[in-house]
Amino acid sequence: MILLRLFIGWHFLYEGIIKIYNPDWTSFGYLASAQGPFRPFFIWMTSESMIGLADWGNKLALIFVGLTLLLGIFEKWGAIVGALLLALYYLAHPSFPWVDQLNVEGSYWFVNKNLIELVACIVIFQLPTSRYFGLQRIFNKKEIQNQPS
Repeated sequence: MILLRLFIGWHFLYEGIIKIYNPDWTSFGYLASAQGPFRPFFIWMTSESMIGLADWGNKLALIFVGLTLLLGIFEKWGAIVGALLLALYYLAHPSFPWVDQLNVEGSYWFVNKNLIELVACIVIFQLPTSRYFGLQRIFNKKEIQNQPS
């Protein structure tokens, strides 16, 4: 479970940092090519007034999730934000058999990598490991030491 948390944390953190360091990156293409029943919502996010918020929100959420899972602090919050972000990715390009799959790697039928990682984030939420390995362990020790006897 610790390795799962660390690997997912690394993936999120890397994706967030690489997007910050690429001045040309934007979520516009991904959102504009959205499919499925939530397409109007994602198209709305490509509007001039929303795309900046969508881009920065995505970058910050990726980095937040990455840091919380890698460092093992506020792990449950990171897992929730990660699951919500992955749900948005999944809903933008669902792997439903009746939806043409554009701009995706491979061929999927209902289950894709976003959905798998989303479920992994839910598992991390349910089975937190930061009290065993992470900064949360250090804070828990301080709390125990400061409790009156």
